[in-house]
Amino acid sequence: METIEIQPLYDNYHRKIAKVDLRFKRYLYSQINWKARIIGIKGARGVGKTTMLLQHILDNFEDIDKTLYASLDDLWFSTHSLMDLIDWAYQHDIMRLYLDEVHRYEQWAECLKNIYDNYPDMSIVYTSSSLLIMDNAYVDLSRRQTTYTLYGMSFREFLEYEGILHVAPIYLEDLLENHVKYAMRIQKEMKVMPLFEAYLRHGYYPFYREDIEDFPIRLRATVSVVIENDLPAVEKISFETIQKVKRLLMIISERVPFEPNMSELWKQLSTNNELGLRMLYALDKAHVLSLLMSKAKNYKTLYKPDKIFLGNSNLMHVLCPQVDKGNERETFFLSQLSVQNEVRYPQRGDFLINDKYLFEVGGKSKAFDQIKDIPNSYLAVDDTETGHKNRIPLWMFGLLY
Repeated sequence: METIEIQPLYDNYHRKIAKVDLRFKRYLYSQINWKARIIGIKGARGVGKTTMLLQHILDNFEDIDKTLYASLDDLWFSTHSLMDLIDWAYQHDIMRLYLDEVHRYEQWAECLKNIYDNYPDMSIVYTSSSLLIMDNAYVDLSRRQTTYTLYGMSFREFLEYEGILHVAPIYLEDLLENHVKYAMRIQKEMKVMPLFEAYLRHGYYPFYREDIEDFPIRLRATVSVVIENDLPAVEKISFETIQKVKRLLMIISERVPFEPNMSELWKQLSTNNELGLRMLYALDKAHVLSLLMSKAKNYKTLYKPDKIFLGNSNLMHVLCPQVDKGNERETFFLSQLSVQNEVRYPQRGDFLINDKYLFEVGGKSKAFDQIKDIPNSYLAVDDTETGHKNRIPLWMFGLLY
């Protein structure tokens, strides 16, 4: 085989890993079965997927050059194939590879299948955009890989990241039953509300710590990269459609929470229902939007959402002309609950969780009027540190993961 020059990949790998801190690890780190042969980690851009890969290398390799991290959007891959890298690694007895941004490489799925079938001693950990949904009819990786999704930081993780408080995640049922006990314990350690306000502005994406003043600019740039680079890599859409996706996002950002009149929306975008829904669902998969439905979401059968939110409160602060407090509360609640639970749009109230728990979200003076006669109904109330019975402080729903 022709000798290939691998040093540029190692140089990039060494630069990245030199900056990695092991003191804080995302919630998903301890949940991954790192022994699996092919591990896929999906997630929105900027939530810490790359850092998690590099942390795992530092935790498991005394000599980091016994493995290799490479991002598949590296210029190296413009003149070399992924299988070139795999063959080189195998010849040099490197049996564990960490591959970032695989969706940016056109034949990534076939290559992973090839590695699994033809290199039985080799294992791969890869990351991809949350946009990606594996089509098993196209290439069957389902029985060969273990996949996970990494979401942005919870309020609980933000507190740990800031070195303020370390508390284990609380199960939803436990929180509903024992929220007063947990709130009293946490209040002894800190003043909650100023920290909660800071989280709503910038705590969802770990990169805020790199330069908090430039965080809004960087987050807007991150959204642009998702639309301009990640979306075309996954959906194979035209430049014209990319411009429509941008316009769609800005229309929704000006109106959230958005209860869509689809014909009016498509008219504004000069598009049809099929393409319009594809754009909406793509932004939902990218975690830029969050589509709330009265029935289970299905990415193969696209139908009108009942309500549209931005994906998290940080996005509101950089995309919305003016942040509405009520919408910010609901956006936070939805972003935290949807990680581990099924959230639907109910006939009464704001959110139905796991077809069992009904929630209204509001400010301190919020009353039970709309849902008072419904079993398992709760209020998630802002501007309060401690709740009572079925009135639970909104910030506490940030402790679930």
